[in-house]
Amino acid sequence: MPNPFEDDSARYLVLMNEEQQYSLWPQGTGIPDGWEVVVENETRAICLEYVRENWIDMRPRTLAESGRVR
Repeated sequence: MPNPFEDDSARYLVLMNEEQQYSLWPQGTGIPDGWEVVVENETRAICLEYVRENWIDMRPRTLAESGRVR
């Protein structure tokens, strides 16, 4: 059985949490608590492109806003 998180023929969601971190999630699976849908029912390629364009700072939002460097 193929990994549902790596199936190029499947449809995906892009999720974002309150720390503005992103995750690809297979369409039709339950959304974890603390995450919201920002893109839905798209190809894996389109979802990955969205994440590349929008997840500029890999640090959690609260750390990025504090100005501290890890």
